[in-house]
Order: sequence, then C-alpha cells, then structure tokens
Amino acid sequence: MNYPVWELGALGGGFWIALVATLHVFVAHFAVGGGLWLVLTERKARNENDTALLGYVKSHARFFLLLTMVFGGMSGVGIWWTIALLNPAATSSLIHTFVFGWATEWVCFVGEIVALLIYYYKFDTMRAREHMILGWFYFVFAWLSLFLINGIIGFMLTPGTWLETGGFWQGFFNESFWPALVFRSAIAFMIAGMFGLLTGAWQKDHAFRQRVVRWSARWMIAPFVVLLASGWWYMQAMPPAQESMILERAREIAPYMRWFLWLTPLLLVIGVLATLKLPQGAQKGLAIGVIAIGLLHLGSFEFIREAGRRPWVIHGFMYSNAVTAEEAAGFEADREKSFLASARWAEHERVTEANLMEAGRELFLLQCTPCHSVGGPLNDIVPLSHDFTHAGFEAQLVGQGRTTDYMPPFFGNADERRALAAYVMQEFHGRTPEARPASESREVALEIPPFDAENDEYVLLAWNNLGMHCLSDSDPWWVILPPANDLHAQLIRRGEVPEVVTDGVQIDFTVEKGFERPEREVSFWQFVRSNFGAELEEGVGLGGHRVSGTMELDEDRSMFAAALIPVVPYQDGEYNPYPLYDIEAKDTETGEVLARTKAVAPTSSEMGCTKCHGGGWRVGGVAGFTDETSRRVLAVHDKHSGTDLLAEAEAGNPRICQSCHQDPVLGTEGDPELLNFPAAMHGWHAVYLTGRGADACAMCHPADPAGPTTCLRGGHARQLDCTHCHGTLEDHALSLLKPEAEAGKEGAKRLMAHLQPRTVATVDDVIGRTPWLQEPDCISCHTEDYTRPDPATASAFNEWTSGPEELFRMRADETGIMQCEACHGSTHANYPTLNRWFGADRDNIQPLQYQGNRLPIGAGGNCKVCHGVDMEFAVHHANMSPEM
Repeated sequence: MNYPVWELGALGGGFWIALVATLHVFVAHFAVGGGLWLVLTERKARNENDTALLGYVKSHARFFLLLTMVFGGMSGVGIWWTIALLNPAATSSLIHTFVFGWATEWVCFVGEIVALLIYYYKFDTMRAREHMILGWFYFVFAWLSLFLINGIIGFMLTPGTWLETGGFWQGFFNESFWPALVFRSAIAFMIAGMFGLLTGAWQKDHAFRQRVVRWSARWMIAPFVVLLASGWWYMQAMPPAQESMILERAREIAPYMRWFLWLTPLLLVIGVLATLKLPQGAQKGLAIGVIAIGLLHLGSFEFIREAGRRPWVIHGFMYSNAVTAEEAAGFEADREKSFLASARWAEHERVTEANLMEAGRELFLLQCTPCHSVGGPLNDIVPLSHDFTHAGFEAQLVGQGRTTDYMPPFFGNADERRALAAYVMQEFHGRTPEARPASESREVALEIPPFDAENDEYVLLAWNNLGMHCLSDSDPWWVILPPANDLHAQLIRRGEVPEVVTDGVQIDFTVEKGFERPEREVSFWQFVRSNFGAELEEGVGLGGHRVSGTMELDEDRSMFAAALIPVVPYQDGEYNPYPLYDIEAKDTETGEVLARTKAVAPTSSEMGCTKCHGGGWRVGGVAGFTDETSRRVLAVHDKHSGTDLLAEAEAGNPRICQSCHQDPVLGTEGDPELLNFPAAMHGWHAVYLTGRGADACAMCHPADPAGPTTCLRGGHARQLDCTHCHGTLEDHALSLLKPEAEAGKEGAKRLMAHLQPRTVATVDDVIGRTPWLQEPDCISCHTEDYTRPDPATASAFNEWTSGPEELFRMRADETGIMQCEACHGSTHANYPTLNRWFGADRDNIQPLQYQGNRLPIGAGGNCKVCHGVDMEFAVHHANMSPEM
C-alpha cells in the first residue's frame, strides 16, 4: 500500500519468488548437507588410505563450490532483489526486525566462502588435519546460516508472541523453529546424498563407482527416520490456524501435499535401489531422476509451508498485499474508508464514473497482483474469475477473507469494490454490468367462477399454504427443493351458523392445460428414486399425488389437503409461476358438484444462482437453471467443502442438498455434524450479500422487482418488505445459526464471526429458532386483538412462533375450525394481492367470486358470504375491520 507496484502480468502472482527461491533453497540445503558430506567422505578416504576416493572428493568439491558459491550466491542475491521489488513492505519489516540476525548470517556466509575457497584450492597442499578442520569450519558456518535463516523464515509462518512484544528473540525462537531446524537438516543431508549420486554415477571405474554410489545412497537413507519424526513434530508445532490452512482450507495446495507424500517414500526407494549393483546407464538415469525428484520434493514442501501462512506474508501482522493488520482493522471499522486515498502511489484518490476502469486497475495492481497473475502459470486471475458475473464478483469481494480466509479481505469502500469488479469483468472477460430488463406484464384472461349469493348452498375456499413454492429444476445435477406444492380446501355449508363439511364429500383438483409434467432431460422421478429411495410411478410426486387428483381429508384441521403436488412453473414450455387449479367439491354418493372455485398453486424456478454464478436462465431468459449454472454451483461447493458432488452428478448420481444437511421441511436427518440446510444456505450467503437490505433477498428468491414472479405480492407488499418480518439477511442468518452454534457446530461459529445484526443491537439480542417451524408471528405486529400496526415501526423479527401449530399457515381462527389462510389468503399473498405479471387478480379469485372485491373473505361487511346474514359481532377474531 505504501510502495509502487512491479507489474508483471503473466509472470506475476509470485512466479519469480517461487522460481528463484525453490532453486536457491534446494542448492542452499545442498550447501549445508554437502559440507558435512565432503568432510566425512574425506575422512573416510584418509582413514582407508583411499587415494581414488580422495581424488573424487576433490573433484566433487569443485562441483560443490561452483554450484553452491556461484549459483547459490547469485540466486541468493536474486531472492533479495525479487522480494524487495515484489513486497518491499514485508522485506523492510524482516530487515528491521532481524537486523542482528541478518548481520550474523552474513558473517557466517563470509565464513563459508573463505573456508570453502581455501578448502578446495589448498586440497593438495595443506596437511590433512588442518584441511579436515577447515572442512569442519565450513560445515559449522553453513549450518549456522541454516540456523539463522530458519528462525527468520519460521517467524513469517509462526511469529508467536512477537505479535505482542515485538522482541527479537520471541520472533526468532518461534513455535516452529526447532522442528523446522531438524527437518531442514535432515533434508540437507539427504540432498547431499543425491548430489553424491549425481557425481558418483559418472565415475568410469565400475568397482569404484559402486562404492561411491552406495556411500551416497546411505546419506539418503540414514536421515529418513529423522525426516519423518521431525515432519510430524513440525505439524504438531503448528498453531491451529496455520495447521488448518495447510490441511484443510488452502484447497489448491492439495496437489503439492500429494506430491510431498508420494515423493518422500519414493526418495527412500531410490536410495535403496542405488545400493544395488546397477549398470552405469541405470545409475546415471537414477541420479538425474533423484535430483529432479528431490527438487520437486523440497519445492512441494516450500509451497505447503507458504500456504500455511495465508493470507499473510507475516502471519497475523501483514497481509500478502502488504496491508498490515492494524491498517486492516481501520478499514474494517470504517467501511466507507477509501483504500485509494490511503495508498501513497495511487493516482486516483476516489472513484468516479469517469475513472472507474482506471481506479479499478489501480486497485487490482495494489490488492490482487501480489498473489495473482494475468494469464500466467500461478494463480491466474482470468480462469479464477471466469464464472462470476459483475454482481457475483462484487459479492465475492464482500465475503473475501471471511468465509474463505486464505485470501485477504478486500480493503476499501463500496465504490472501490464496484470499480475493481468492473475492471476484472470488463478487462479480462469483456463483460459489462448486467441490467436485467423488466418483465412484461401479460394480459391473461381470468375466469371468475360463478356464485349465487341468494341460492348457492356451499362456499368452497382453497389456497396454497406458502404463497410461493420455490424449486430448483436442476435435477440432472442437484436439487434444493423438488416440485412439491400443497393445496388446501374447506367446504362450508352456508347458514346463520355455517358448518364446515367433511363427511360425504370429495374435493378434486385439476391443473389448467399445459402444466401436466416437468420437462427436464433427466426425469424428476429418477432423481427421487436415487435420493429418497422411493419407488414412485412416473408422474407421481413425493406426497403420492399427480398434478391433478383428489385431496385427502385432514380431520384434525377440518379441511382437505393435497400435499407435495409435483407441479412446475412451465406452461407449454413457457414460464408461468402461477399454475391455476380448478377445485370442485362433489357429493360422494351422487357425484353432484356442490361448489367450484379456482386457486393458484404458486411455484417458481426463478432462483437467482445465475445472478452471481452466471450461466443464464434456462427458460425464456427469466427462470430455470441451465446446466452451466448447475455445474458452476457444484464446482464452488466442491472447492469450499471438499466434496465431489460435480463428479457424482456427471456420473448420473445427482444429490439433493438435504441428503447431507438436515432440514425440517423435508424431514431429512442429514449429517449431524453439518449445519442444517437453511442455516448453511443463509449463513454462507449472508457474508457475501451483507448490507443490502431487502435487495439481498431478491438476489436468490423470486422477489426481484424486475423479475416475472414477485413472491411478496399480498397486502403487506404495499408498505412492507421481507425485512419487516424476517429481518435483514444478516439477522435472518444469525437467527438460524445461533442454535447451531449452541449445539457446538464450528461452522456456525465461523460464519457468525463475520455477521452483525441490523435489526437488533448485538448478536446476543438475536433469538435463535428452528427453520420452517419457528417463523415470524402475526401477533407480534397485529397484537392479541388483531389491530393494524403502524408500518413505520412494524417488525416481526425476533418474535417467533413457539412451534408449527402457531404458524400462520397452520393457525385457525378463534372457533378452532376455520383456517386463517382460508379467508386471508396464503402467506406472502394475503388478500388483497397484486400480481403484476400474470393478471392482477390471479390470486384474488375467491374474494372476487364470493363478495365482488379483493378483501379477505368476510371483510368489508361481507359476513353473509358464509353466514347468509350480517353479523353483529366478530366470530372469528377481534377487530374484523372492513380491510382485514
């Protein structure tokens, strides 16, 4: 943030550090282990009076000098040059913190150079004892260099109490110091053996070559137990955050972990093979191979170690993009704080429409290029951002560094976030912001069934219980909710004391033409069989019903019901989320039609995954899941949760989310260690969609003002939105996560750490609840006497029903007989409704049929609809005002 940026494009993202450092570190470990190899091999030669071996040691020393002093010295300077250009802030911190340590290491390095030069050039002229002492001097200096460097690079991973004290010794002798020192020493001795194999395999004399190769092979084998033990010790010394990052959260490190775990025993196998009498050609091939494998082995270890400190360059102190923890806290405390205004080398101090792309580019250079390349081999931003839309990438920036803490958070305000999203999407993918065109209203002819108020004996009321059933027609890949709509009905025999009729009658439901069955390539029924084990006849839903049929009697609630009807929102291939049903009540003995009405079974596939994940809408450009969207969602889930759902789906075994996540609405038990489905879904997405109010709901649910569905379309929609009942998405998520956290589920605690309620003051004030069974209570706004609340202060958040029997969709009036929804309409679609896209009165059919207005049944002085006469007092509940 305080230094200019070295823009590298395709070779950014740490490429040069990875290349230079991996080669240098491999040679540097050889410089340590090879020093001991030289002096011990020389001692062996002198003790055995083996002039051939002594001559070989001298020639190996020349190779050793050239590789470690020339290449090693130059690549060491290259590391300083590279890190100083790529992350000058971190380099400055290391220098200032460990000035004494660096000075000491440089003294040791000078000692190495002097000792090795004398050791080689005086090999034949010095007395044996002094020459051996000089060799030991070199090894001690080299190992002390390792000792000192190990403390400093270990500090970057595990700074320990240095974060509080700032002391040299606390940073140097950090948690990982001793196990890392032993581990690196073991690797250094093994690498010495590898290079011994390399030079030994080219010796011409067969017998001598076998002796040298076997001697060097022992150097690969002997430290192996120490390597394994110190590796285990190393991981045990890791603080939980770093251990979790290595083993779980940094998913892209998995290949390096596999390489390391495979290559470690492979090195042992090669060491054992090298002890056998092999032809020279095989020994040369083995020697070259072991150098390549050794380089990959150490390189994979270094990649794993680097991953452990993500998203920091100095863990807990400075992020990889050079923003310190103290600076980050300032941005977290003030979400309107400008990053560009705080950056010393930024040209633009604030974002305007005129400089949107230029400001976005600066933000990309300052915050993204320390880790990401553009079209390069490491962390290429182009494929990583390919599956995002503008809205999705902006949401990613909101949640970045929170649910996925292997990346730093985005630092800056909303305008800067928008600028960065615009730059990445337009510069790398040529995408402009998505502006969804408003859906066009359809002129839909609506038949209102006849009703003769003077002569008709019965009134038939029918309704859907939720006001909108959402489904994901992604069943070839996965399913959130299957087609499963509920229809309820009550038949009333009119009279001064009306009677709800349940005996001797049958109620049939018939969907209008064109809604007969789902249309996906992989049938819904095949999906049901694979996920629920149910042997359903094709065309039959989870509740045993087809899209048309006969309702069952629910004696406990004095009504008829058809549960889980498999109706979908497609009429003759076009999207229509309001399937219309003819409902008829018949005398079971005579077959006479006693009453007839119409009701909608609202069902929508306008679930907004494509708004962030891309892939487009499948049907008419307005609804439905494309295969591309479905694949992308699974790929993201697999990445963050370590699952293989995409591969399973491609193999023909799609899953329903609730097969793993418990969910009361479907009665699935799931995995008890995982969050229940509503808590997982809302908790995860709340982190990414925070601060959006009711707009956050419309990102996923069919409530987009420009969309064709309009989930909330009842009387409440005139002055209220989703947040008045459910709270903001943050509130809603916290109410679901809190019981999960209290049950000891770490996933809930992790998500809650990044959420702040908007409707109440603190998380402690949020009252936890069970999804679907404890929902906002009507009484919290309308009070016990059913008075009309003030919309300006109305809020049902935190006022949950105690159980399912108190839910509006389950509640009956004060007589205990009439269901509330029978007269008031469905949840989210209570009378009077306004359906903007498929005929304004599509949900108002029964009020219009029975009383000629759009008010709840009986409202506006229309008690005679059922009672046949005007009533002098309220029977069903208090304050039955003309508008209630």
